[in-house]
Amino acid sequence: MSGKIGVKIIPRPGRTAGEQVFVKEIAKGLGLTLKRFFQNTLEVGGPSEIATISYPEEQETYSERFRGVHRLTQRDDGSPRCVACLCCSTACPAQCIHIEPAEYAADDPRYGYERYPEVFVIDELRCIFCGFCVEACPCDAIRMDSGLHMPPSTEREHFLFDKETLLSIPGRDGTYLTGNPRHEPGDESHPGIDREQGGH
Repeated sequence: MSGKIGVKIIPRPGRTAGEQVFVKEIAKGLGLTLKRFFQNTLEVGGPSEIATISYPEEQETYSERFRGVHRLTQRDDGSPRCVACLCCSTACPAQCIHIEPAEYAADDPRYGYERYPEVFVIDELRCIFCGFCVEACPCDAIRMDSGLHMPPSTEREHFLFDKETLLSIPGRDGTYLTGNPRHEPGDESHPGIDREQGGH
């Protein structure tokens, strides 16, 4: 064994001048592009495959599972159902929810039982609309059933939804409440357990 490596030279196949400048292939590509263009714009040879609509004159009908902009549901007195447990902000993978909890006044039936969000802000530009916050909320306080998509704007602050903005967005049914009622502190049906009693 001499240790030499054998080399086999493969000659490059010859090409004509037409093949070298790809005139035929360019013409075929342009022909296909023009065919699709006229088929989609003039609906020649079948229905158009363009999914574009003339917004806002035409609007898409969203499915029931569409995740629209967030909203906070309200209690009967108009206060947010949120108890500032921070489950939604903890579950949020984009970390776009900021909550500052506060305690109710001592004369409020909810004092010692639950808190409320003094500050509740969602950065809709950072949100990835995954719906984890809705799934994590134990009080059905945050929802994405508004049926609305994000309105266009060039101002950064327009995409920071504070508590008042979130409370002012209704659901698809036009209400601000929720279809899942719960026993509120102060109601006759409430068990009366608070932090101090602890169920004893």
